[in-house]
Amino acid sequence: MKKIPEYFGCMVFDDREMKARLSSKVYNSLNKTIVENARLDLEVADAVAQAMKDWAVENGATHFTHWFQPLTGITAEKHDSFISPAPDGGVLMEFSGKELIKGEPDASSFPSGGLRATFEARGYTAWDPTSYAFIKGKTLCIPTAFCSYGGEALDKKTPLLRSMQALNKQALRILKLFGNEDVKCVKTSVGPEQEYFLVDKEMYDKRKDLIFTGRTLFGAPAPKGQELDDHYFGVIKPRVAAYMEDLNEELWKLGILAKTEHNEVAPAQHELAPVYSTTNIATDHNQLTMEIMQKVAAKHGLVCLLHEKPFAGVNGSGKHNNWSLATDTGVNLLTPGETPYENAQFLLFLCAVIKAVDDYQDLLRLSVATAGNDHRLGANEAPPAVISMFLGDELTAVLDAIENDTPYNGTEKTVMKLGVHVLPKFFRDTTDRNRTSPFAFTGNKFEFRMLGSSNSIACANIMLNSAVAESLKIYADRLEGAEDFETKLHDMIKKTIKDHKRIIFNGNGYDDAWIKEATEVRGLSNLKTTPDAMPKLLDEKNVDMLTRHKVYSRPELESRYEILLENYHKTVHIEAETMLNMARKEIMPAVSAYEADLAKALNAKKAAAPSAACGYETRLISKLAELEDRIDAAADDLEEAVKEYKKLEDVTEAAMFIKDSIIPKMDALRAPCDEAETVTAKSYWPFPTYGDLLFGVR
Repeated sequence: MKKIPEYFGCMVFDDREMKARLSSKVYNSLNKTIVENARLDLEVADAVAQAMKDWAVENGATHFTHWFQPLTGITAEKHDSFISPAPDGGVLMEFSGKELIKGEPDASSFPSGGLRATFEARGYTAWDPTSYAFIKGKTLCIPTAFCSYGGEALDKKTPLLRSMQALNKQALRILKLFGNEDVKCVKTSVGPEQEYFLVDKEMYDKRKDLIFTGRTLFGAPAPKGQELDDHYFGVIKPRVAAYMEDLNEELWKLGILAKTEHNEVAPAQHELAPVYSTTNIATDHNQLTMEIMQKVAAKHGLVCLLHEKPFAGVNGSGKHNNWSLATDTGVNLLTPGETPYENAQFLLFLCAVIKAVDDYQDLLRLSVATAGNDHRLGANEAPPAVISMFLGDELTAVLDAIENDTPYNGTEKTVMKLGVHVLPKFFRDTTDRNRTSPFAFTGNKFEFRMLGSSNSIACANIMLNSAVAESLKIYADRLEGAEDFETKLHDMIKKTIKDHKRIIFNGNGYDDAWIKEATEVRGLSNLKTTPDAMPKLLDEKNVDMLTRHKVYSRPELESRYEILLENYHKTVHIEAETMLNMARKEIMPAVSAYEADLAKALNAKKAAAPSAACGYETRLISKLAELEDRIDAAADDLEEAVKEYKKLEDVTEAAMFIKDSIIPKMDALRAPCDEAETVTAKSYWPFPTYGDLLFGVR
């Protein structure tokens, strides 16, 4: 059996392979492109393509694909073989630099939000050399960006790379002011924790709601849920352990640094966390991780559910986005330093994040808005829809001292004037973590806890990178022209704290009193649903910021507004249709059959013993008849609402109608169906129950 270091990354054309297979000239040129964003020479691309093809063929690959991330939320690929005809009737295995650099998928067949007409088919994929190519099955996968014929971004990678570039530009300006002339690049790093459920495939196949929507639309609570807290970090069941073992091996082959695995809070729920990677690579890896989770599950007779709320009444699944900033010289900019200037530099970057989160709380909220995540946020299992920041007691005390020019009563009692007096050395992890906070400082990084489990992490990091870049730009513009740098720095940090301290909250984010204080006293926004949040994307302050940093163009933002709201209302429409189908074709016939058989049994009992009371049967038949009528009436109401929805053509109207009319009627249909499950004999119920699904994998 091979040891992990021997096979880790064996399916990746990584730096080790490039060094071994490329000339030093080609390698150095490519490395300059990767590290310094230098333009790629076509001769270099040809050499890389040849080496990449040889390596791929040696490892069993027969095809290549430009692997990209369209606005569907999943990945896409079109496979082409390496074969080219040879003069003697045979074939040659060829792959050119042009094929490596550029592909041409059909752009009209992917969501474009009006950027492309149906008849305008041309689109391009462009190689992202900063993310390593890899082999999946027998196909060489080349990570690429995806754009239209006119150059508009049709994917999630392109704006993510733009946001990283914008942040790098502004961070370098700040670092130069602190004398860091040796820093050439600043990159964001991310470690996304991935939660998921595992259910038995045989049971999954019997539930149309899981098949069509990824979540259960019906289901009464199981006798046992998560109330004993006995699943979290509990012993991993053998079947799940075997799955995790295979999953790790497949991820490690692809160079994905899967590190931590454990049982989560809810029954059948688990988590996988990787080691941090540069943000665009972490995004690619997380997309791959979700895909491979599902493929490996199938090998074990399981299904991996990535929906944010597959089961009502138990915790849903999120994805915690651990975000930090680091220089190419190895300095984490969110780690307090050893000297006054390093400390002051840390505080400036910290304040940049505070300002960004407050100024652009709406962008952060909408970056995680989906139909699935709407079920999870604010449900006392995930952060509320109100954005706030947790800094912990010590950092908050430091900021208070700076704001008020008072002594800091921490490790050293010193007046907090930056760069003039020695700043106290304050340490990481001197305070508890806060799992109720949407955006928590956890030592040398921020944990953005609002992402849903099926989300691409690209969207949240695009908005976070862009907002922080804007803060840093404002700071750099002010400091570069300052006559007295230290005084200007101190005054600017002090003003930031005063202006934006409303976003800092170290208490219980689940508390209703906090939501009231946040919205009514502090003036924070509470965008509860996707239709509430999404219009903020087109607010002028947001459009101005995102276009100023060239992360999006205005048409690209308008297209995303259309796509995201359309995805929302179509998702819920599919759920509504599935509910109607299950209620009418499965639940009502089951209840009716049980009711009819009970009536026969009651008549037989009365015939055999005319004096028998028969109270149980009579009451149950009456209850079932009443539930049947309620289910029928609720189904009729939902069906009428769906008919109205289908008449709506405007995406905003359709989304709001879904939120205000369809979802309440779906809830009204579910209630009597779930109640019927509790009084219908199990042998009659048409599909596996919550108890079967949540405790069926052993």
